[in-house]
Parts: sequence; structure tokens; C-alpha cells
Amino acid sequence: MAPGLTVFLSNRECPWRCVMCDLWRHAMPGRVEEGDILAQLDEALASRGSRRMDWLKLYNAGSFFDHGAIPPSAYEGIAVRCSGVGQLVVESHPALVGPRIVGFRQRLPTGVRLEVAMGLETVHPEAHALLNKRTSPGDFERAAAWLRDAGMDVRLFLLTRPPFLGATAAREWLFRSVDMALDMGGDPVVVIPTRGGNGAMERLQAAGQWEEAPLEWLEDAVLHGRSRGLGRVLADTWGLSERFAGQPGAVALIERLEKLNRGE
Repeated sequence: MAPGLTVFLSNRECPWRCVMCDLWRHAMPGRVEEGDILAQLDEALASRGSRRMDWLKLYNAGSFFDHGAIPPSAYEGIAVRCSGVGQLVVESHPALVGPRIVGFRQRLPTGVRLEVAMGLETVHPEAHALLNKRTSPGDFERAAAWLRDAGMDVRLFLLTRPPFLGATAAREWLFRSVDMALDMGGDPVVVIPTRGGNGAMERLQAAGQWEEAPLEWLEDAVLHGRSRGLGRVLADTWGLSERFAGQPGAVALIERLEKLNRGE
């Protein structure tokens, strides 16, 4: 796999507060200033030393283009620090996709491709609406088209089993969501095993509105996506070994997922 670095920038809580999100637990109590953003990035880059870096991901537990999270005054400093990187990945809510992104992209050094990641989660219209994203799948389709037309890459995140869907419907709509994400131009499409831990998901589980999907669903979704022959479909394997420790076959399944992610 190409060498790179993922940086989690400490930041304010995301204003959208999606039902399944747990990133607010690590949020700062208020706005983070330009100097704080750049200092965090410098510290992360220093940990990489002189080793080659083909890609850089800057995640801030929200939207990179939320001016209350990443002040535009930091754009120039961030862009300068991307020198020598082939691809920069940032996250955004689709409502923020538009001209403000162009101003940042224009500051990037020549040769750095900008990839914008968005949390589509599911294309089931009712379940999507209940996630408190204040979007529709159509909003993502329009945002993805705008990004592609502007010469940027699109990464889309999906949940294996969002809340508000029964097991049969959730599995069917997982495959539909992979299909639509690929049709939107997602490359990659990243499938994330839905997890609890934020309190809201536990309340939904107690009310019978959510259950964790079997680990096998993750592999099935990736294989289904690969069979389409369009963009890459990847599995988010973060923390799976701990979450599924002791489950028969989990170790071998996770190893298969890692190989699929490497394109093997």
C-alpha cells in the first residue's frame, strides 16, 4: 500500500450531531484557532520524519470546510504543508460542498489532488432522514457530481447497518447503498461497521431499533461492490479485532478484509 499519514485534528464539536456519531466525545469545548490547527499538523508531520508520504488525510471530527472548525486563514498554511503529497483527503458535509472548496483547492501545490469524503451512510430515504444529517441521498448525489465536475475525487462512507432498519431490510439496503455510492462516483466507497458507544445507539438498541450487523456483512458488501467493476470498495477495519475478539472465524475474516483493502 502507498505510504501516507492520517491526522486527527482536535476541533470543536460538529454542529450536525448525527445520531450514530461518537466523535463529539473527543471534541474541544470551543473554536480552535488557526495557530492551534497548524501546530497540531506540524506535530503530526514531524512524527513522520523524512519518510515518503503519498497521501495525507486531515480529519477534524466534522467538516473541514466548516469555517467554525477550520478557519479559512489556516488554508494557506495547511496547503504549504502539503508540498510533496500526491493526495489530500478531507471530510465535508454535502451542504458545504461548493465554491468555498475551490478557494482552498487553488492554494494546494501543483500535483496535489484533493479528495473530499462524505458520510452518505445509507440511501434508504427514511432511515437516512432519521440520522439527523439534515440531508437526503439526492443531496449527496448532487454534491458528488459537483466535486467530480470540479476535478476533485469523491470518497463516500456507508454504514453496514444503520439504525431504524430491520435485519432483512438493512442487508438489502446495504447492497443498494454500495451500488448507488459507486454510481455517484465514489472511489473509494468505504463501508464502516456501525458501532455503539455514544449513548444514543444504546438507547436505540434497547428500543429494538438497532442491532450490530454480523461481521460477515462487511465482507459481503465489499465483495458485492468489487463485482461491479467500478470504483474501489474498502472495509473500515479499525478496532474490529477488539470488537469481535473471540468470535469464531473473526480473525480469518479480518485478514481477508485487509487483503481486499490491499487489492489482493
